[in-house]
Amino acid sequence: MSATTTRAFAQTPVQKGSLIVGIVFLLVGIMGFIPGVTTNYETMQFAGHESEAMLLGIFQVSILHNLVHLLFGVLGIALARSAGAAKQYLIIGGIVYAVLWIYGLFFGRSDHAANFVPLNNADNWLHLILAIGMVALGFLLPGAARSDARRP
Repeated sequence: MSATTTRAFAQTPVQKGSLIVGIVFLLVGIMGFIPGVTTNYETMQFAGHESEAMLLGIFQVSILHNLVHLLFGVLGIALARSAGAAKQYLIIGGIVYAVLWIYGLFFGRSDHAANFVPLNNADNWLHLILAIGMVALGFLLPGAARSDARRP
């Protein structure tokens, strides 16, 4: 029996984690562009805190915000092809969301010139949860495929 060099897509736990997170981000990005799922859709702006569009009636979004979700989704799915890339996606993505959480604490509800992302308290809490969750998944999920075979 010869060894094969082909690998299944998202074979390891960390790859599966990246794939699942990527799919969720992709779905959230798509939902942000669906009237009804996003309330006050007609007030959505490209960027800026003036957008009053609310994903699921809870999370303040803009076109740019939705595009970033789509980008994070595509990246998570694409980087699920390799365990190392999947791990980096989860950890670096989590760090990005930690920075976004801190940004939201300082600029989220202000008219400051640096406030170009529509964020509300629900967004800030979600960004903190995403930061912790993604970094935890990146560090805790194994990068090697589990083997069911027992070693003698």
